[in-house]
Amino acid sequence: MDAWVWWLVAAVGLGIPLVVTAMPEFGMFAVGAIAAAVTSALGGGTVMQFIVFAAVSVALIAVVRPIAARHKAQRPELRSGVDALKGRQAVVVERVDAGGGRIKLAGEIWSARSYDTERSFEAGQQVDVIEIDGATAIVM
Repeated sequence: MDAWVWWLVAAVGLGIPLVVTAMPEFGMFAVGAIAAAVTSALGGGTVMQFIVFAAVSVALIAVVRPIAARHKAQRPELRSGVDALKGRQAVVVERVDAGGGRIKLAGEIWSARSYDTERSFEAGQQVDVIEIDGATAIVM
């Protein structure tokens, strides 16, 4: 059998523990074995095949592993309660100014006041909620 076939067998063999253990390093070694198989198919010698296998595997581990670890450490941000309302759009139901008013936000009627004391919003206008202060939405 040709050497490139053995490299493909090695790639499949390294892919099995990747699936079973969910360790991405095995996948990186499998990609290295595929690169060595390509090198073999193109006529590269045995030493060159092992150099390509090692270089590709080490390069992938050096580059991909830190990126994967960084993403694994990050937790998805789940905003709930009033934090989930910040940044949403609302529709003015009753005139809103610095003194107060009413908006429809997330299907509910909220008391609201304008962030800019000089600005007012008329019924039907779209506003952005920038903050929630108690039970009052601060809009802009």
